[in-house]
Amino acid sequence: MSQTPANAEAETESNKAARKRRRREPPPDPTPLPGLVDAHTHLAACGGRDPAAVAAILDHAESVGVHQVVTVADDMVDARWAMDAAHWDDRAFAAVALHPTHAAELDDGAKAELEQMVADPRVVAVGETGLDYYWPGKSDSCANPMEQAEAFRWHIDLAKRVGKPLMIHNREADRDLLDILTAEGAPESVIMHCFSGDLNVARECVDRGFILSFAGTVSFANADELRAAAEIVPDDQILVETDAPFLTPHPYRGQPNQSYCLPYTARALARVRDVDEVEMARILGANARRVYRLPLQ
Repeated sequence: MSQTPANAEAETESNKAARKRRRREPPPDPTPLPGLVDAHTHLAACGGRDPAAVAAILDHAESVGVHQVVTVADDMVDARWAMDAAHWDDRAFAAVALHPTHAAELDDGAKAELEQMVADPRVVAVGETGLDYYWPGKSDSCANPMEQAEAFRWHIDLAKRVGKPLMIHNREADRDLLDILTAEGAPESVIMHCFSGDLNVARECVDRGFILSFAGTVSFANADELRAAAEIVPDDQILVETDAPFLTPHPYRGQPNQSYCLPYTARALARVRDVDEVEMARILGANARRVYRLPLQ
């Protein structure tokens, strides 16, 4: 029997409500996969703004095999949250910098505070910094490409001065970003956070010795090019991250992300690379501990 227009409209509204509820629901816990390190998350944006909340997030992650995390700053407020989290819980470490969209905020005061922060032993990387050509023109508050490039150069120099890895954000700026790294001279360790380039960019980054970090995007149905890139990265140049609360892996795309979801992406990488998932977790965890110089847990 065919539906009446009223019934069809009611069903459509019901489906929309169900999808909206689902987007608010956290994914179920994955089967534990021990040895993992979340190479890039945002604890404050996940609700981790006090010691108890950070401990709860990290307890949840540890229950599925994610033993350590690197929590990352976008702006100076986030940098302070990241520093706090790294001192509240010995499973958390910090990366601090100004995100390229906030590059115009890199005044003398911000530089002095960031220089003080990166000297802290709980800070294991300078980041995330780089170039983002997606947001200029779409957001009035976003730094323009010239401001981004100037801030990126300053962060590159800072990473080299303190001898810590440079964590890079790159969105739609492949060539300019790589050219700046060439002109300035890359630090010893460069991490391409949430790698999103094509196979050619992946090959160039690998040839330069950069570390490619993959987020839940590698599991998305439309990410064939990204999976091809993940397939060619050498074992010692690959990391896995959540970028939580963003980029929740398939089949939970759009739902809230946290570090406990990391095994989903690690297993996706294992399938792409045709590697046993336990071995994949061992490789990913060992790489993160080496690159960030993390203690064994």
